[in-house]
Amino acid sequence: MSSRYSRQMFFEPIGEQGQERLKNKHVLCIGLGALGSVNAENLVRSGVGELTIVDRDYVEISNLQRQSLYDEKDVANRLPKAIAAKQRLEAINSEVTINAYVSDVGVEELAELIRGVDLIIDSCDNFQTRFIINDTAIKYDIPWIFGACVGSYGLSFTIIPGVTPCLNCLLDSLEIGGATCDTQGIVNPVVHMVTAYQTTEALKLLIGDQTTFRSTLASFDLWKNEHSYLQVDKLKKESCTSCGKKRVYPYLNYHFQTKVAVLCGRNTVQISPPVTVERNFDDSERILVMWGGHVSKNRHLLFCSLGKFRLVLFKDGRVLIHGTSSLLEAKILYYQLLD
Repeated sequence: MSSRYSRQMFFEPIGEQGQERLKNKHVLCIGLGALGSVNAENLVRSGVGELTIVDRDYVEISNLQRQSLYDEKDVANRLPKAIAAKQRLEAINSEVTINAYVSDVGVEELAELIRGVDLIIDSCDNFQTRFIINDTAIKYDIPWIFGACVGSYGLSFTIIPGVTPCLNCLLDSLEIGGATCDTQGIVNPVVHMVTAYQTTEALKLLIGDQTTFRSTLASFDLWKNEHSYLQVDKLKKESCTSCGKKRVYPYLNYHFQTKVAVLCGRNTVQISPPVTVERNFDDSERILVMWGGHVSKNRHLLFCSLGKFRLVLFKDGRVLIHGTSSLLEAKILYYQLLD
């Protein structure tokens, strides 16, 4: 057998039938940083039929240490991660349909992205987005796989609506810190360990091998040689506002739809308009130059250095304001220059 997937099909739990099922599945991967890069590549190499990828950021030199889909040319071209990832993934496997979106993921965006999706893989870098994923997945009965890593520590858990505890249940009972790669650093082997758990569980779900689902929360510290598997089934709560008997999906309410957010550890604020807009870079450039900004742009992003600030404008209306962690300072600059 010499086909592209022959070695995977020799693996008895998958076989020809499992490979055929995989070809007819659609996966949504949210975030294309370290975890997203590896998860997306694993799924594309495995032969998933359709993959939707979404990320709000662009490729920077500090990403290359652990984000395997990108190279120095992507940094030089200042490509959005979704665009660079799509190009690389299509070069790896042209048989897979790749849908790429340069976008933040809020409640409205996710409601559109999940159409026709069989599984969601969490590869994002913040719990606000994860809680939106959690409530959306439960509301629309879509399994999703949680993953996180920092330093040499990582963890993963598969959430199946109606069966397992949800993220809201877990976070109410387990203490998971708020450290990030930008504040605590990371070694890249931990990324591959987390994604090994995530992609393996994804393959089981996609081919329907229910007998081997992992019901535990896997956590480990590679540097300290520590591994543990926590039984968390008793943490599922009937009173949970996300998955309980009187669920209200709290993180889908407008109160949680933050449009201004500090990006942890990056001295950066992201500002999004109330609704997605098609930003005209030429108009923005004229305004920013008038204010004394030094501007450069490509098809996807506009960059502006202005005093101590560095602004990055996206086509969907979002703006990253580097050089401040003050929401007030960022909003004043935004409304003065771009609103």
